[in-house]
Amino acid sequence: MDILRVLLSILLPPVGVFLQVGIGGQFWLNILLTILGYIPGIVHAVWIIARR
Repeated sequence: MDILRVLLSILLPPVGVFLQVGIGGQFWLNILLTILGYIPGIVHAVWIIARR
């Protein structure tokens, strides 16, 4: 399941974070990072998935 989340995080970073933690602070932070730059959103999403 983590592999699917990582793949989704590469394509759409907020979706991967949402599947891992739901709607919360990390989700909104990831949306902000994705808006500011696609790569920071991906890095944050993969970090959230790998941490848990």
